[in-house]
Amino acid sequence: MCGTSASADRLLVVHEARVAADELVERFLRLPVAKAMNLGTRAGFDRAVALLAAQLRRATGRAEVEAVREAIGVLDVDWARTTAAERRRLVAEAMAAAGRATALVPARIEVPFNDAAQEVVAATRTDTRRGQRLAIGAEFNAVDRRVVAHVTSSQGNFVRDEYGRRIEGFGEEARRIVAAGLEEGLGRDDIAEALEGAARAALVDRAPFYWETVAASFIAQGRSYAQMSSYAEAGIRQYRIEAVLDEQTTNICRYLHGKTFSVADALRRFDRIEQLEDPEAIKQAMPWVREAQDRETGRTRLYVDGGRGRTDLAEVTRSAMGTRDDRGDFRALASDSALNEVGIGFPPYHGLCRSTTLAVV
Repeated sequence: MCGTSASADRLLVVHEARVAADELVERFLRLPVAKAMNLGTRAGFDRAVALLAAQLRRATGRAEVEAVREAIGVLDVDWARTTAAERRRLVAEAMAAAGRATALVPARIEVPFNDAAQEVVAATRTDTRRGQRLAIGAEFNAVDRRVVAHVTSSQGNFVRDEYGRRIEGFGEEARRIVAAGLEEGLGRDDIAEALEGAARAALVDRAPFYWETVAASFIAQGRSYAQMSSYAEAGIRQYRIEAVLDEQTTNICRYLHGKTFSVADALRRFDRIEQLEDPEAIKQAMPWVREAQDRETGRTRLYVDGGRGRTDLAEVTRSAMGTRDDRGDFRALASDSALNEVGIGFPPYHGLCRSTTLAVV
C-alpha cells in the first residue's frame, strides 16, 4: 500500500498534537484531575470531566494509531488477484490485528479510572458533609469502596466493548469497500486509500466528544452511587433530583428535576447492578432516557427502552429548552414509583448529564 507508513506517521502526529492540547488544558486549569474535583458546582463538574477526558485520550491514542497501522498493513494487497475466500480471510486478519492493538486499552485506562473513582467518592463525601451538612465521617465506608471498584471495572468493560463494536463496523465497511472497488475497476491504491480512511474513521476519528461522554457518565454515576452511600450513612431516607436549569439542560433533566426517590431503593438497585458484568445488562438495568415525537400529537415523548421494553415516562407539553430557570411543562405517563422500577432513580440520565441529587431532610 503506497504511503502506508507515512499515513500512520501522520496519524501519530495528530495524536501527539491532541496530547499537547490536552496538556495545555490541564495547565490552564492548573490542577491535575486527582486534585481538581469539586463536584458540588457545575463548573467543578465540567472541569473534572474535561481533565479526565484528556487523560483518557492520552492513555488510548497510541493504541488507536497502532490499530490503524496494523489493520492497513494486513490489507496492503493487490485485491484484483485475490479470491473471495482470500478477501474474507484478509479482512478477518485485519480485524484481529486491530483487536490486538486495542486490547491494551483496558489496562491503560484502569489507573486513570481508578484514581478518578477515588477522587469522585472523596469529593462527594466532602460535598455532602460540608455542602449539605450531613453527619458523616471523612473516611470511605464499605459501600464507598464497592462503588470505586464497580465504576472502575464496569466503565472499562464499556470501553472494551465499544472498541469491539468499532472493529466489527470497520470489518463490514472494509468488505464493502473491497467489493465495490473491484466492481468499479478501481486500482490497488484507490482501494487502499478508502480502506485507510475507513480504519481511521472507525478507530481514531471517533464521534466528537466520545471521551467527554465517557468521563461525564463515569463521574456522574460514581457521584450518584457515593451520594446514596453518604445519605444512608447519615440516616437520610429520601433524596431529590437537582438539575442544572440553564440553556443546555435537556427536556429529560427538566422533567426529573425536583422528583424524590427512596435511598433504600437506590441502594438495592446498586446491589443488583454491582453483580452485573455484561455492559448490555447494565444498560438494561439503568437505561438512558430517550426522546421521540408522538405521531398523533406531534409532541415529544420521554421514554426508556430497558429490560421490560419501552416505557413512556412523560409528554412534553411546553418545552423550556434553551432557557434558564424554567422547568417547562409535562404530562406524566408513568408514576414516580415506576420511574425507579425502570432504572432511572438517579443520574446520569443521558450523555453529558450534569444532574445531581440532594438529601431531603
